[in-house]
Amino acid sequence: MPETWDYTLQIPNDPRAVTVARRTLRLILTMHGLTGLVDMAELLATELVSNAVRHTKGPAALRVRHSPEGMVWIGAWDTDPVPPDPPRPLEQVAEAEDGRGLGLVKACADLWGWQPSARFGDRGKYVWCELAAA
Repeated sequence: MPETWDYTLQIPNDPRAVTVARRTLRLILTMHGLTGLVDMAELLATELVSNAVRHTKGPAALRVRHSPEGMVWIGAWDTDPVPPDPPRPLEQVAEAEDGRGLGLVKACADLWGWQPSARFGDRGKYVWCELAAA
């Protein structure tokens, strides 16, 4: 049975937090021997955390879990309970600076979604994705 673990990094509403979250994720995956997932996981986490920081005014968090089934779950929590806009197809936003984040997540992750959450005492949501670690 694969090792299970769960990390949460609380981050301020600051664009620099995206880099901190990405580098922390790289360290977590490397320390757990999942270097093959690092590049894709960093891309997905960057999109999720960027959305959380850019589109809300409160704090945010990055959560990374490894499940007994061998999946790596990456989620970004923010204080806005409103569901994210549906992802647009990448061909519609290929050169755009905005609007491609969830399209990338949908295209690259094995599974993605969102759920309401009252974590950390604030109403909000998690937008998450999964990658197969095996």
